[in-house]
Amino acid sequence: MINEMKEKPTLLIDNECPFCSKTMYYVSKRGGENKFNFLSLYSEEGRKILSENGFQENYNKSVVLVEDGEVYTKSDAALKVTRKLNGIFPVFYWFKIIPKTVRDSVYEFISRHRHKIV
Repeated sequence: MINEMKEKPTLLIDNECPFCSKTMYYVSKRGGENKFNFLSLYSEEGRKILSENGFQENYNKSVVLVEDGEVYTKSDAALKVTRKLNGIFPVFYWFKIIPKTVRDSVYEFISRHRHKIV
């Protein structure tokens, strides 16, 4: 499993959040199951990855994507994920042209309310 984790990007999610868990399931069913290693932000491995990448151990503000030694959060992580999905989803990567501050503001709004969204 260690070799497999190094080969595929690792996606750390808040698995205690129903919205986040459903999103992970959705990503998985659109080709993500073969393209990402999914880990909980709260798992031992997840906390270790967070710590190794300069995050506080209890970080849970956004999804975290670790790919090829780079770390992405918030809208950057979400858009990177869409690039790897099947179907029309890679088209959403074009949202990258929207300024990061705007994209992240939308992401943060959803993140603040994610435990209420189902």
